[in-house]
Amino acid sequence: MFPCHVNGIAVGEGAPVRLMGVINCSPESFFSGSFTRPGDVRARAEAMVDAGADLIDLGARSTAPGSPAISIIEEKERITLALSELDGSGITVSVDTRYPEVLEACLRHDIHAANDIGGFSVPGYAAMVAEAGLPAILMAAIHEPGDPLGLEMTIRAMKTVVFRCSEAGVKEYVLDPGIGLWTPARTVEMDWELCRNFSRFREFDRPLLAAVSRKTFLRATPEQGPGERLPATLGLTALLLRQGADMVRAHDVAETAEVIRVAARMKEKE
Repeated sequence: MFPCHVNGIAVGEGAPVRLMGVINCSPESFFSGSFTRPGDVRARAEAMVDAGADLIDLGARSTAPGSPAISIIEEKERITLALSELDGSGITVSVDTRYPEVLEACLRHDIHAANDIGGFSVPGYAAMVAEAGLPAILMAAIHEPGDPLGLEMTIRAMKTVVFRCSEAGVKEYVLDPGIGLWTPARTVEMDWELCRNFSRFREFDRPLLAAVSRKTFLRATPEQGPGERLPATLGLTALLLRQGADMVRAHDVAETAEVIRVAARMKEKE
């Protein structure tokens, strides 16, 4: 496997599973518990690191289906305000944005990775990441985030993302299959198909991200909201670790850290 290094933290190729804590600076976030107001970002990030997070994923635009749109200018203002709180903290930070204009502003701060749910589909983004020497976390996408439908299309989208990395000269990256109801054409069954076949994505020989935290497909009933999906999230996370996830993106850091710890102990004698 080709490993990825984020601020000196190895991901993949035998390294411990890494935990990415989610901080959203978007009040529109589908899970209100992840929203962090200006002025509270550093304390929230430090608490996540103390609870076991290896890095913090900072975003300022909700990408959940049906979320109200905001301008690139507003996203830029939100995320740079949050980053200014983390500058000099020593905390490893990835920025969750798919827009080069936003990434360009983030590069003036202490960031260590770019998390692009568009999989380098926006012109100029990959070149900017390569020039900055950043590693990337890249979701399977052809034209828009989450546009592959089902397992085989997701594999083809991942091949496209890998090609974009090669073309741009981005050598270190983590692949994300993009589990979630990203577009109206996506279904719950498609998400379960990706989860059941998560080990298929190991064919790319790159570290894999499991990002299922509190997502809609996990609900037991249509009425069950994000706040009630933690047990299902933790159960599925454990199963995805068995299938080869190298990094986990989570809203609930302390609980997820325990899942990772137990999974590692179970694997010790294999």
